[in-house]
Amino acid sequence: MEIGISAFAETTPYADGSGTVSHAERLREVVEEIELADQVGLDVYGLGEHHRPDYAASAPAVVLGAAASRTRRIRLSTAVTVLSSDDPVRVFQQFATLDGLSDGRAEIMAGRGSFIESFPLFGYDLDAYDELFAEKLDLLLAIRSDPANVTWAGGRHRAGIPGLGVFPLPVQQPLPVWIAVGGNPQSVVRAGTLGLPLALAIIGGMPEQFAPLVQLYKQAGRDAGHDESVLRVATHSHGFVAPTTAQAEAVHFKPYQAVMNQLGQERGWGYFSHTSYEAARSRRGALLVGNPEEVAEKILFQHQHLGIDRFMLHLSAGTMPHADVMRAVELLGTEVAPLVRKELG
Repeated sequence: MEIGISAFAETTPYADGSGTVSHAERLREVVEEIELADQVGLDVYGLGEHHRPDYAASAPAVVLGAAASRTRRIRLSTAVTVLSSDDPVRVFQQFATLDGLSDGRAEIMAGRGSFIESFPLFGYDLDAYDELFAEKLDLLLAIRSDPANVTWAGGRHRAGIPGLGVFPLPVQQPLPVWIAVGGNPQSVVRAGTLGLPLALAIIGGMPEQFAPLVQLYKQAGRDAGHDESVLRVATHSHGFVAPTTAQAEAVHFKPYQAVMNQLGQERGWGYFSHTSYEAARSRRGALLVGNPEEVAEKILFQHQHLGIDRFMLHLSAGTMPHADVMRAVELLGTEVAPLVRKELG
C-alpha cells in the first residue's frame, strides 16, 4: 500500500496569536516538505487547489514543478484540481509538463472541490456545478487518450476540438487521473464506470461507513468491464504524528480546532470542542493523531475495512510550526510507513 501526504498550503493565523505566515513563505515550506517526504521514502504528495486568503496554493502544478527538481521518487499529485472551473487543455498541459520535469511522476486528482470560490473568480455559474465537472472530465479524458490528435465534439460550456494536438506529451501513457469524492454515490459510480482510481476524503464519521461506497465503486467498474487491477482506492484523512501522543495533540489540537470552527461558521457545522476532537481521535474515528504506532494502527484499520491501495495523511489543516510539520513528515516515512508495510507483508 502506498503512503503519502496531502496538504492545502494553509496560511491561517497561528493558534498562539503570533501572526500569520505569508503566502510566499508557506509555498517555500511546502517544497521543503515534499523534498523531505521523498527522502524518507513516502510514495506520494498531493497539494490542494484553493482561491482564498487562508491557502497559498492556487496553482499547485507550479509548486509541484518546483519540487520535481528536488525529488527523485515521490509521485506528485493535486488534492484536488478543481476541474469544473478550469480548462482541461491547460490542466493537461501543466501536468504533462510536470510529468516531463519529474520523469514520469505526475498525477491529476480531479474533483469538484469542497470550496466554491473559483466559480465566480473564473466566471462560472455555480448552478452548473455538476454539469461543468462531467463535461470537463469528458474532455480531459479525451485529451489523455490521444493528446497528439484530440477530437472532441464540444459541450454546453466549451467549444469542441477538431483534431488538434495538446503538447507537451507526457512521459506516462496515459497520464494518471484519479477522481476525488467526498461521499457522493453518483461520483463513485462515475469513477468506477470510467475505470479511474478513486480517492475518498474521510474527514468525519467512521471510516467503515465508507465501505458501501467502495463496494459500489468496484461493482460499477466490474459492470463496465474494467479489470479489478485498475479499480484502485485511496483515502485522505486529517491527522498528525509526533514522537508521543501528548506531543501530537499539543501541536495539532488548537490549530485544527480553529480551522474546523472557522469552516463550521461558514457551513453551519456545530462547535468543534475538545470532546469532539477526542471522539474523532478514537480508534474508529476519522482523525489520525498520535504516536507512530497509533497512526499506523489507524491506517491499518482503514485498510482492513476498505481495502485501500493508498493512504494520504493530511498533516496540517491549520497552520503549525514548520519544524513540527517536518518532524511529522519524517516520522510518517521512517516509522509509520514501515510499521504498516511490515504488517501488510
